[in-house]
Amino acid sequence: MQYSGDDFYCDVAIPDPSRLDVVHEDELVLAFHHTRPYWTHHIVVVPKQHIASFTTVSSADEHVVRRLFAVVQAIAAETERTTGAAAVLTNLGEYQDSKHLHIHVHSGPER
Repeated sequence: MQYSGDDFYCDVAIPDPSRLDVVHEDELVLAFHHTRPYWTHHIVVVPKQHIASFTTVSSADEHVVRRLFAVVQAIAAETERTTGAAAVLTNLGEYQDSKHLHIHVHSGPER
């Protein structure tokens, strides 16, 4: 899946999750297996509402971020249970390829 914009989540993933291997979806949050996994087990969790990054979260986003973290926690717990370990990561600034808050839950060696 080739994409050259700067918000894959708003432009591609959220409008058409049928193109993805979805792990979780509700009215606020989408989680799916990364389209270009960096680790053996690599899931991305995103709010459906556009929030630019972790450092731009405001009090108005509280209900969305609470749900986001609840989903991340559940996916991380399941990943840890099934693989023996899990890591949770978000990138900021120049490290953030897609300018939409997203959290990686991963385990296993780099691919």
